[in-house]
Amino acid sequence: MSKGTSDKNSLSTHFIAGGGAGFTEACCCHPLDTIKVRMQLSQRTPRPGFVTAAVNIITKESPLALYKGLGAVVMGIVPKMAIRFSSFEMYKSWFANKETGIVSTTATFLAGLGAGITEAVMVVTPMDVIKIRLQAQRHSMTDPLDIPKYRNAAHAAYTIVKEEGLTALYKGVALTALRQATNQAVNFTVYQEMKKRMKKLQGTKDGQELPTYQHLLMGGFSGAMGPLANAPIDTIKTRIQRSKDAESGWSRFKTVTVSLIRNEGYLALYKGLLPRLMRVGVGQAVTFAAYERIKIYMEIMSRDLSLPLIESTLSPSLSRNSSLHKNQQTNAQD
Repeated sequence: MSKGTSDKNSLSTHFIAGGGAGFTEACCCHPLDTIKVRMQLSQRTPRPGFVTAAVNIITKESPLALYKGLGAVVMGIVPKMAIRFSSFEMYKSWFANKETGIVSTTATFLAGLGAGITEAVMVVTPMDVIKIRLQAQRHSMTDPLDIPKYRNAAHAAYTIVKEEGLTALYKGVALTALRQATNQAVNFTVYQEMKKRMKKLQGTKDGQELPTYQHLLMGGFSGAMGPLANAPIDTIKTRIQRSKDAESGWSRFKTVTVSLIRNEGYLALYKGLLPRLMRVGVGQAVTFAAYERIKIYMEIMSRDLSLPLIESTLSPSLSRNSSLHKNQQTNAQD
């Protein structure tokens, strides 16, 4: 198999494994994200805590309300994770040492930055706008007469574009790109360095993987680093994306930030930090564990499927060589 074909197969493996990991993470962790968004959007005093926000949603809107916006997340998170992991591997190969193939910590950090920006522009920003509009709606999920403005992800996307234009789906794109870039730069760097050291400590051989529980722990720890660094960015982004005002760019950023600090104080920039830490930390733990496991299964399947193909390709050639060898032996005896 040529190097080009091998690289292509490797990239497709990362793409599919990333998508599968994203679906697993969305199903496990979405309720935490809904609670986080409600806490960030709340302007009440005193601010509702994590448990209060969760209980309010469950009692007033039913437990199903914790999954508001899940359709938008699943529609977005599968391609998002697929793009994240495959673009990270692609950028990593670009930044690797051309002679030795070694990827430095700086190269990993830059590859993470690139992956974060790529996913933000291609998937995350429109997905976030739709998700936040759905999550911000306060209606009962069990009362058929309580009809919300946005019925589902597809209807929300259609309504937003119809009423506000296509550009409304890209509200807060710069902040989203900044958040995703810092998240993934820190996330991938911490995870890759921890993985490298754990393998060295345990004497893991080339081709061997660490146990799943270690991927869970490393993913959870690395995932928690980003939210600690960029919580204010995420809160301001959420307020901008919920808004229907036509104002955009730097002017909108200033208006939202100044209004938030003046009316609610500097601590309001960290609203929803606890559920976000739980959401992202737990989410990354699930994501990395699922990704590593799916990747292993895909590599095994690829190897099992390629062996019969190689054998069937080589068999005619081997048969011809065998016949030729027998003919030569017969001629020599004659």
